[in-house]
Amino acid sequence: MISDSEILSVKQRFGIIGNSPLLNHAIQVAMQASPTDMTVLITGESGSGKESFSKIIHSLSTRKHGKFIAINCGAIPEGTIDSELFGHEKGSFTGAYEARKGYFEVTDGGSIFLDEIGEMPLGTQARLLRVLENGEFIKVGSSKVQKTDVRVIAATNVNLIKAVEKGKFREDLYYRLNTVPIYVPPLRQRGEDIILLFRKFSSDFSDRYHVKPITLTEEAKALLLKFPFPGNIRQLKNLAEQISLLENSRDVDANTLAKYLPATSYNLPVTLPGSRQGSESQDFSERELLYKVLFDMKKDMTDLKKLVLETYQSGGLNQSIMKKHQGLFEDMDSHGENFASEEPMTSSLPLVLENLPESEPSDRSLPKRDYQEDAIEDIAHEEDDHSLSIEKKEKELIIRALKKHGNKRKYAAQDLGISERTLYRKIKQYDIEE
Repeated sequence: MISDSEILSVKQRFGIIGNSPLLNHAIQVAMQASPTDMTVLITGESGSGKESFSKIIHSLSTRKHGKFIAINCGAIPEGTIDSELFGHEKGSFTGAYEARKGYFEVTDGGSIFLDEIGEMPLGTQARLLRVLENGEFIKVGSSKVQKTDVRVIAATNVNLIKAVEKGKFREDLYYRLNTVPIYVPPLRQRGEDIILLFRKFSSDFSDRYHVKPITLTEEAKALLLKFPFPGNIRQLKNLAEQISLLENSRDVDANTLAKYLPATSYNLPVTLPGSRQGSESQDFSERELLYKVLFDMKKDMTDLKKLVLETYQSGGLNQSIMKKHQGLFEDMDSHGENFASEEPMTSSLPLVLENLPESEPSDRSLPKRDYQEDAIEDIAHEEDDHSLSIEKKEKELIIRALKKHGNKRKYAAQDLGISERTLYRKIKQYDIEE
């Protein structure tokens, strides 16, 4: 059993700051796996420090005197990754002017760290699987099988099980890599470690540039602990250095700290690894959204019928009618039309209405007077039946959208499928408190 003092010694040796249980457990698993030659798969979000664990495993293993190479699989083009990993023979492809050894040949007897293993092409995955199973590989452009003794440590920030289901990652390779799994927790799951790391980064900045280190008030510390840090340790380091550089005062309170925290990231919900959003967490079901669209269409059609009828009765558009029905055209500028001024509307809408009949209806239709009265009666009847339920449902959806997105109109409007300007008008119309 590995003691706490041994874990502390590893932290000091590799510069790892923190005391969270999840972090300590990950270090313990890495220390236990180090003396073996078993393949290790390190999972965790980008910026959580996965490469540090690969160095721990290599440095504490029997291969510590051999070579250690870290490769970012996502940074190597698909057409050259086979050559980089396994080497190539002279003339095997255009530009191959001489033979070249690959990383698996160079690190024979050592360890190789394959970061972002989920980005590896399927063809290269098949070659890697052969190395893991038999210790064999073939150079590009060669038919000779070569042997290598390399320990593979892989890491990824994507869900490989989902990648397997989508056919983007080989299932047999996944189970071969996942012999010893290590989960590196994101910064938001490490609690007070955030404060310790912030103090470390601000202290490093002060030592480098000979300035007094910044300190956080209790309110600022509480605010820092609430922030989700999607960029993890990298983002925290950048934040500490940015504040250290730009703030004249060395005592940072919550208001000052809030200026440096991205508002969008702070307000958006963060999905933790392994969590699944159930039906209860979905504020808007497809059925509710469909109802909203239908209600909006019904209301717009009713308004449009009133506009047509009033225009027909008055003999043409006038300023009072346009102002009364201005809301019908507020969203049309998003489709490339500009209805902001009154002149385009008064000049374009009569073209739509010019084909309306000016003469008396035919014998098969009602007299003109009766036709108008029936139309008015029909519209009024529809309003009585539907307006209250529509407004109630629409107001309810708007309130839920605003609540879901922390009163951010931009995101609430996107969720509702309407423009931000229309949402603002609806908020005023229903007197919704934000």
